[in-house]
Amino acid sequence: MLIRQVRKDDLAEVVRIEQENFSEAEAASPEAMQERIAHIPDTFLIAELDGRLAGYIEGPVIKQRYLTDDLFQQVLPNPKKSGFIAVTSLSVDHEFKKQGIGTMLVGTLKDLAVAQKRQGITLTCHDYLIGYYEMNGFINEGLSASAHGGATWYNMVWENPEF
Repeated sequence: MLIRQVRKDDLAEVVRIEQENFSEAEAASPEAMQERIAHIPDTFLIAELDGRLAGYIEGPVIKQRYLTDDLFQQVLPNPKKSGFIAVTSLSVDHEFKKQGIGTMLVGTLKDLAVAQKRQGITLTCHDYLIGYYEMNGFINEGLSASAHGGATWYNMVWENPEF
C-alpha cells in the first residue's frame, strides 16, 4: 500500500468514496473537496492499493483544540507551524473496508503531525466510532458543539507527544 499526498486527479474518486460513506447531510460537496485538494494538500492523504484509491484522510490545520462546523464549508491554506490537524473526513472505499486502511491513514497522519510540529489531531465522530479512535490513541473529550449534518458528535483529540 502507498500512502501519498492528494493530487488534483484524485477528485472524482475522493467524491465517490465520500458520498458512499456519509449521509447527504454529512458528505462534503464536490466543490468543497476540490477546495480542500487545492488548499490543504499537505494534510490530505490518499491510500492507494494496487493502483486504486482505497481511502483518504484530510483536514485543515487550526489554532483551536476542537474543530468547528465552518471548517466543513471553507478551508484556508495551512499555517506553517503549530496548531491541530482537524480531520474533516476519513473515508475508506467499501471494497477495502476491514483491512486496516483507516488505521494506517490515521497512523500516517499522526506521523505527519509530528513531522510538521503540530500540537496534535482533533476530530469529531459518532458515538459508535469512539472506541475505534480510542484504539488509535485519541481521547474522548465529550460532546462536541458541532451540529454538522444535524448529528450528535464527540470531540476526539490526539496530542503530539513531541510537541
